[in-house]
Amino acid sequence: MSNLSFKQFTLQGPEAAKFLQSQLTVNVDKIGLSYLPAAIANLKGRIEFGIWVKKQSEDQFDIVIAADCLPSLQAHIKKYGAFSKITTSEPIDIYPCVLGSESNTEEATFSQTADNCDIDKWQALSIATGNYWIVEATQGQFQPQELRLHQRGGVDYDKGCYIGQEVIARIYFKASPKAFLHRVKGQGEVPQAGESMDKIQVVNATATEDNSGFEALVVARPEHLEDSELELLDLPPALQASVAREA
Repeated sequence: MSNLSFKQFTLQGPEAAKFLQSQLTVNVDKIGLSYLPAAIANLKGRIEFGIWVKKQSEDQFDIVIAADCLPSLQAHIKKYGAFSKITTSEPIDIYPCVLGSESNTEEATFSQTADNCDIDKWQALSIATGNYWIVEATQGQFQPQELRLHQRGGVDYDKGCYIGQEVIARIYFKASPKAFLHRVKGQGEVPQAGESMDKIQVVNATATEDNSGFEALVVARPEHLEDSELELLDLPPALQASVAREA
């Protein structure tokens, strides 16, 4: 059984949307009633906080984050939101679960009750669909484009300024990451988040269903994967596309 856990809190107030617009990689206007993957970056343009966010109302947003990252996110909001008209609720437990979607496919999401929630199943589906999660060990390691967050609607390159925005935009418009997200299968013990397998960085990993090895989301150059003993697996079609900006 995984020891991974998540917390949810509500950020609200007349300046909640304005505050989040200055923080998130995604345009606040695109946040709806379903959990949207997003990020808060650091000054180097790397993901400090990987979150899911949904809008309850124009001035009320629910934010989900891995439990071990919660204290540093609370400190971040206290620092940057000191002069904003916002408040945050007491965090509650939120449970990773797998639900059916409108397209008759399964979706990795969250529930406020633990009923019928299986975190191992959630991790397996998340890895299969590129739904990475940032934990304390991987804070500040990855740039959003490396994790294909822009291909999941979690980055807007035409929105206003936010922390790390200049670096993130420069990489997108003037360059392209040489290492990026892949889904792989391997033998042996399950690697830890943040672990480096030679030149391949582990984002998330979980044991295969038969416990014969592991499946993982990794950030790597394609040539380094080719030289490894890892088996490359498919991601959803939208995440198979090039991470570079379309010409």
